[in-house]
Amino acid sequence: MAMDMSGEERIAAPIGKVWEALNDPEVLKACIPGCESLEKTSDNEFSAVVSVKLGPVKAKFKGDVELKNLNPPHSYTIAGEGKGGVAGFAKGGADVSLTEDGPDATVLTYEAKADVGGKIAQLGSRLIQSSSKKLAGEFFSEFNKVVSKG
Repeated sequence: MAMDMSGEERIAAPIGKVWEALNDPEVLKACIPGCESLEKTSDNEFSAVVSVKLGPVKAKFKGDVELKNLNPPHSYTIAGEGKGGVAGFAKGGADVSLTEDGPDATVLTYEAKADVGGKIAQLGSRLIQSSSKKLAGEFFSEFNKVVSKG
């Protein structure tokens, strides 16, 4: 079951700082809802453990995250895939782009796609769609808070 999401955040920080934060495992871990661990396995790859509750199903996903199509400091694609045992699997990605908005602000836009299968997919598309949008929104608004105040 596939979903599309998109959004925009205006971040009160220069583009270079926002780009650094997008590549910083500590920042990403702090912003990913339910993230228990995120470890760098190579320059642009991470292994992650994330716990998510979708409706009545609580699942712990173990998986890999990769940063691709890097075009510093303007854009990249973040892609991940996780297996949640009996709950099923989730995979997805987001194209993230940054645009300078004066010297001290950056506009971050994202286009994300997600796909889930297994037991989770049986929850119904409305619940999954709304949960996915909420999780994506939480990540980017939290990212905005962390980067703006830092």
